[in-house]
Amino acid sequence: MKHPPGQPAISPITRRILAINVLALAILVGGLLYLGEYQRSLIAAELEALKVQALMFAAALGESAVDTGDANGADAGGGVSQRFVKNVVHRMVRRLAKSTGAGTRARLFDSGGVLIADSRLLLGRGGMVQIEELPPPDAGGGGILTTLLDIYGQLTQSLPGEDGAPIYHESARQKADDYQEVLTALAGEPGKAARQTGGGGMVLSVAVPVQRYKQVLGAMMLSKGGGDIDAALFEVRMDILKVFAVALAVTVLLSVYLSRTIARPLHRLAAAAERIRHGHNRQDVIPDFDGRADEIGNLAASLRDMTEALWQRMDAIECFAADVAHEIKNPLTSLQSAVDTAVRVKNAEQQHQLMSIIEEDVRRLDRLISDISDASRLDAELSRAEMGPVDLGRMLSTLVDVQETTAGRADKPLLRLDQRGDLKINGMERRLAQVFENIIANASSFTRPGGAISIKARAKDGWLEVTTDDDGPGIPEGKEEAIFERFYRDRPKGEKFGIHSGLGLSICKQIVETHGGTITAENRKDAAGNIIGARLTVRLPAG
Repeated sequence: MKHPPGQPAISPITRRILAINVLALAILVGGLLYLGEYQRSLIAAELEALKVQALMFAAALGESAVDTGDANGADAGGGVSQRFVKNVVHRMVRRLAKSTGAGTRARLFDSGGVLIADSRLLLGRGGMVQIEELPPPDAGGGGILTTLLDIYGQLTQSLPGEDGAPIYHESARQKADDYQEVLTALAGEPGKAARQTGGGGMVLSVAVPVQRYKQVLGAMMLSKGGGDIDAALFEVRMDILKVFAVALAVTVLLSVYLSRTIARPLHRLAAAAERIRHGHNRQDVIPDFDGRADEIGNLAASLRDMTEALWQRMDAIECFAADVAHEIKNPLTSLQSAVDTAVRVKNAEQQHQLMSIIEEDVRRLDRLISDISDASRLDAELSRAEMGPVDLGRMLSTLVDVQETTAGRADKPLLRLDQRGDLKINGMERRLAQVFENIIANASSFTRPGGAISIKARAKDGWLEVTTDDDGPGIPEGKEEAIFERFYRDRPKGEKFGIHSGLGLSICKQIVETHGGTITAENRKDAAGNIIGARLTVRLPAG
């Protein structure tokens, strides 16, 4: 699979998933490889086995390798004299140690703490010779894995809470004082100890008293290396590592699969977004992941909706720009015609009439540009403005009072306000006032001379509903939705062209929908079905 330029072969999200999963698995395996309690149980079992053997050896030596003095078992002082027969002791110690198998060493100390027999020492005419079993030819090898496990074992011994075993030291002339367990045995009780060698190995030793007729004649010490324990720990750790290798492979595969199910769709979404950002047509679309019932599917759907909304907004901007150009062109054309004609006309009355047309067109342009400016700023202002508590009832009363006291037509319509209930909402007060100003102004422009405008405000089922009824000619059939479009104009007969920009109701709808409400229009009809006026209804969520 080729990767886009600048994109790593392994995505960051893949690395994070792998790191978390593998780290958790490594911590678990590290804890299993520790095996501290298992090691202690093996040491205890090995020491107990050595104790049993030492007791058997001590019993055999007490019966077969002790000289009790004269034939009657008494010395010159009349007591019992018991001592080891050295030649017999040496032979028995070597044979007994050999019977236990390679690796076990037997040492015998007399009651004075002097070493009198050692299974690894041979007595000859030239003195003592030490013998020791050589390791197998392949011992000491094992490769990198063995070395790593040995290092790990040494590290675990230094963990907090692990009491390090004393170092095993063997002097040239051994005596009982060198070994605490031997001193314990000479006192009549079995003793045991576990020590470390300089190479990181272990030496286990047990000492038991050698007795005859309840007299302690010496101490039998059996010692053995920790090779069997190390081998057992090594086997267990190897088994754990085998399971770890399988678990690691499964973890990596599942992590890669998981990351690909997340990263690849995200890469496709990002690439599609980049194509749309740099493109100028609608052929580039966001991939469809609706089949995924997860967050990525929701993200893809949201991105598609956002993209469609952006296209619609761009279309609206293009249409708005085209409408603005068209609306501005009409008064400019009228201005140009009036100016060209005024230059050629010599009659003062005609010039005055043309100047009136120019002045009217300038006012019309000013009004149109002001409304366009307000509409263009509306989106940004609505997105930034903060909402607060608004008393809609008080606002409507103020607007009605202002309309009634403002100078205007002599035959201006009568405003009636009927409001009931708690009319408080959460919104932008200035923009909501603009909504009802536009609605009242629109109704006034359509209402016949001497007519009335009725405004009713009610709180109902969590909504505030404000209806505005006029006595005008009503809404053309099928135009109930179109009147909220920008630059829509369908004026009554006799009204001068250009008095209204056609943006008022469009701005009202945008403000109301920003507040989570709706605005609708319909015709009022009498019992006979005749149109007697129009009704605009604004519904806002109660706050």
